[in-house]
Amino acid sequence: MTRGSDFEFDPLAFLEEAVSIPSHPDAGVGRMRDFLVETLEEHGLEPAVDEAGNVLATRGERASGDPASPASTGGDAPHYVLNTHIDTVSPHVPCEADGDAIRGRGSCDAKGQVAVLLSAFLEADPAGRVTLAITPDEEVLSTGAHALVARSDSPIRDADAVIVGEPTGLDVCTAAKGRFEGTITLSGANAHAAEPQSGVNAIAALEPVLGALETFDDRSDAPPEHPDLGSATLTPTVVDGGGATNQVPDQVRLTIDRRSVPPETTETFEGALLEHLEVAVPEAVGVDFAFTDRPTPFLEAWETDREAAVVDALVEASGGDVRPFTAATEASYFAAHAPTVVFGPGELADDEGAVAHSPREYVRRADVLAADEAVRRVLESA
Repeated sequence: MTRGSDFEFDPLAFLEEAVSIPSHPDAGVGRMRDFLVETLEEHGLEPAVDEAGNVLATRGERASGDPASPASTGGDAPHYVLNTHIDTVSPHVPCEADGDAIRGRGSCDAKGQVAVLLSAFLEADPAGRVTLAITPDEEVLSTGAHALVARSDSPIRDADAVIVGEPTGLDVCTAAKGRFEGTITLSGANAHAAEPQSGVNAIAALEPVLGALETFDDRSDAPPEHPDLGSATLTPTVVDGGGATNQVPDQVRLTIDRRSVPPETTETFEGALLEHLEVAVPEAVGVDFAFTDRPTPFLEAWETDREAAVVDALVEASGGDVRPFTAATEASYFAAHAPTVVFGPGELADDEGAVAHSPREYVRRADVLAADEAVRRVLESA
């Protein structure tokens, strides 16, 4: 199927209908996934839905003529994977379309991206193979994306590049911080509050711990400031401790949020944090750390070489700047296997405040069409 055929796709009409379909955690993604699958089928494709709920479809062939042949390295028939997600955050915000913009939950994050990538997938005359891989659970646990990369026949494994749709204002993003979350547990000993010296107050031990968190990235073996992403951050977010108002508390839990930069990983962070805390807290206080339990790996920091072919091609096609993305994305999983960029219409925030995840979420119609045209041009380039 080529652009201009009898099956010409209208990304704006698709987007208006998609935004009208709730797909937040309480509603589930079933209706939205059915709409996507039906759209692909109406345009002559035979999409698959895998066990994790990912929607997969493929067009074009490799240089050998075999759609499943291994990826080339610099050949004239690249394999591009187009990825974004169909789930949204809560609550649902109904679709409202005006002359310049489409508004409502998911309009930019990320149903606007679905519309762009689907349009380019359906309408381009690709130079090589193109795989559309739409995931169901990006906003919560990324179970779909993790299952996708874990498959032995994953399309990511032989991709020459992955384009991940997220609201970047048509800039080409080649890096992003990771996000880890976990809980520091401080253990002391109960006592009567009238005799506090007879116990070990776990809550009082928060003071040196909070100080240690502030100095964590000042240590000699801390990751250096990243040239694009800047410095990692470590933020205490939730405190839970104590039981009775007249009792010395024997335990307190402090949840922390870590935004990492390369080359830090979950493993190196955990070891370094525990070592740093053990030096800071009093000897009588026990200290432990555990990552928040989840069925999928945390989204690690990632970066793609700015000289990668997909970066040059997308910058030339879109006219956007090259910069880091400011939020965690499933690109983290894909970048370990292929050069990966984040690109799309819409913004996380504008001059008036939050856009994505906010009641005023919107995407400009012109930006959807511009992003569509840019991705098409990349797919059609050798």
